[in-house]
Amino acid sequence: MKSNLVKSFIALALSSFLLLIFGCKEEAKSVVAPINISFKKEGMLQLYKSETDSIISTFDIELAEDEYETQTGLMHRGSMQNNQAMLFIFPNIQMRSFYMKNTLIPLDIIYLDENKKVVSIQKNAKPMDETSLPSRAPAKYVLEINGGLSDQLNIVEGDSIAFSKN
Repeated sequence: MKSNLVKSFIALALSSFLLLIFGCKEEAKSVVAPINISFKKEGMLQLYKSETDSIISTFDIELAEDEYETQTGLMHRGSMQNNQAMLFIFPNIQMRSFYMKNTLIPLDIIYLDENKKVVSIQKNAKPMDETSLPSRAPAKYVLEINGGLSDQLNIVEGDSIAFSKN
């Protein structure tokens, strides 16, 4: 009887020990690290002031034209130069909404209509935030530049773009 009690105690102690070691592993938190994605210059873009038609700035652009490029955009990138931007070209004009999932850098998201005129700007979009950032009017184009740059360049609704592909 004493032997069974000792065996039961040892079995209970061993199972408790194994549960403690294997059952209490802490889940590793998911961290999105930058993927080495090089900027691919696919064109040039000029930004124009609405009142004077003078050039505000010129950007080297990477294009997002298909569904995959549109879905991934600037995700997983650790940085972008101030003279670089991503231009999303959609087949139609409609209300648009972007978010910052897996996007590691703050961005200004500039929505443009079919005439390439700025219709709204979401400034300093917060990295990794999945909050919807909608346009205030229908858009056919969306330009993403570094966060804060639209204020530095004084980009406002009514300003326009022209671009060319390589």
